Amino acid sequence: MTERKPPGVPFESWVDKQIHDAQRRGEFDQLPGAGEPLPAVLDAPYDEMWWVKRKLAREGLALLPPTLALRKEAEDALAAAYAAPSERIVRKIITEVNVKIRDMMFKPPPGPPLGKKPYDVEEVVREWRERRTAADAADAVGAKAPQPPQPPGSQA
Repeated sequence: MTERKPPGVPFESWVDKQIHDAQRRGEFDQLPGAGEPLPAVLDAPYDEMWWVKRKLAREGLALLPPTLALRKEAEDALAAAYAAPSERIVRKIITEVNVKIRDMMFKPPPGPPLGKKPYDVEEVVREWRERRTAADAADAVGAKAPQPPQPPGSQA
């Protein structure tokens, strides 16, 4: 759009004409995101670093130093192990995170110290069994416990 606005033509009318001509030529037809809803970020408060955060998310990068990211991953792995449906999966989850922890322990950390040591697989499996037994017992008691009568007119 290198042509200048002619004198005497209102700016809005001239811009509208430029847009209309471009639409007629099909210049807006193949734009990325055409026909898609606007992103929900428009409702969020303004953030000066929006473009950095979007770039990091698009590239799959983390804002945390590697040691802190691994610490979070280790905690998530332990929670996943406790929620695992079988002992084999518990062992697999803990063994995989232990490999990463050992690798980080023997390399100079690029950020703050890791502050984690590898998990004892047998100890985690033992705790998993105890939690599983306790949860099963609680479910059995809850299923057998009589329900208190509901007052008339109340929703159950």
